[in-house]
Amino acid sequence: MNTNTPEKRVGRILVADDEEGVRTFVAESLERAGHEVVQVADGTAAVRTARQEPFDVILTDLRMPGADGMTVVRTVRTELPDVEVIVLTAFGDVTTAVEAMKLGAFDYLEKPVSSPAGIRELVAGALERRVRLAASPAADLATSVKLTFGAPVMTPVVDALARVARTAATVLLVGESGTGKEVAARLLHESSPRARKPFIAINCAVLTEQLLESELFGHEKGAFTGAHAQRRGRIELADGGTFFLDEVGELKPSLQAKLLRVLEERRFERLGGSVPVIVDVRWAAATNRDLRSMAREGTFREDLYHRLAVFPIRLPPLRERREDIVPLAEWLLAQISVSAGRPTPPRLDDATKARLRSEDWPGNVRELRNVLERAAILADGPVIKPEHLWIEAGQRAAEAVAGSSNLGSLADFERQTIERTLAAVGGNRRLAATKLGIGLRTLYEKLKRYGLH
Repeated sequence: MNTNTPEKRVGRILVADDEEGVRTFVAESLERAGHEVVQVADGTAAVRTARQEPFDVILTDLRMPGADGMTVVRTVRTELPDVEVIVLTAFGDVTTAVEAMKLGAFDYLEKPVSSPAGIRELVAGALERRVRLAASPAADLATSVKLTFGAPVMTPVVDALARVARTAATVLLVGESGTGKEVAARLLHESSPRARKPFIAINCAVLTEQLLESELFGHEKGAFTGAHAQRRGRIELADGGTFFLDEVGELKPSLQAKLLRVLEERRFERLGGSVPVIVDVRWAAATNRDLRSMAREGTFREDLYHRLAVFPIRLPPLRERREDIVPLAEWLLAQISVSAGRPTPPRLDDATKARLRSEDWPGNVRELRNVLERAAILADGPVIKPEHLWIEAGQRAAEAVAGSSNLGSLADFERQTIERTLAAVGGNRRLAATKLGIGLRTLYEKLKRYGLH
């Protein structure tokens, strides 16, 4: 790929569409921006040409003679993973386009295609993502978003996110802890016209009221003890982009009122200040609580609830999307391996896959990741087996132990897990507690119990 400036990149583009008028319009729009464009009239030719010649981005129609657009997407994602794909779709095929995005397509463009600037902007985004992946594939793997692997119950969720992303509507993501609400918020942002602007998030449950207020709105010098200089808040930093309020149900009443004003007026004052700060942000919020019931009970402002719930989306728990569990586990293992500096992730044997699918996962994706991280440490080899799954203390872990011929008791299993985890992190007890999914105090108690000081 050739680069003119850091802001404007040009590349080699393949356009596949059986409608000559559409194909020519797209090609000419891109050529005016300096891109080199190759045109083909069907999916079979697209696959053949992509295999023979190097491309940065492929734009493919979904419905074509020969191989269709979905076949093009699957082939490219499997054989040419560094090539970005954008699908062209008629209005009635948006759901299919969303399916293509789930397979790895960068984005989709609805027909009739009439905006050269829109085509060029979409391709520019795909090129930027390709350069980012090439520059730091490990970092991208650790931060890339993956919401589902094809579970039918997730189709309306992905479809809703794709549709609302292109609007300015406030989105409320509802679901149990660990269901992927922040992942959905990031996907919402990355699929929106604001994707090149900041995505700023804050967890309303982890800070005291005063600290949270300062983090949200910023402060002026001298606003309180320790405020030695002016500081912009996170809402201000998100100007032009997306601001995500995680665990919004934990907001105190006084902050609920101040947040409502920002949503209504798009302005606020920093703590200790009197000059209005005007912001343009797209709002997304998430909660694992029933805000509607809280509003009825008076513990959450009803007017704020209605402001946040303009477009509510429910994230189903893993027990309702069991088709996702094994492919999600394999994807998480790839992430874990990158973080641990391993060249290849361990694989799951058939019995382990069955065990993972059989669990209800009350902690959802977060719990699954913790279990897999511990299992990768325990396996210390290329295959994760059922005996490596320390799913939870109590009955579920006891069942795992019962299936292992090498471990005599739950205590032995727990002790060995702790020993291996400590060894894997070089004795760092705080990091070991994090990887084990337990508190530091709990870890110290277990170390004392097992004589592992």
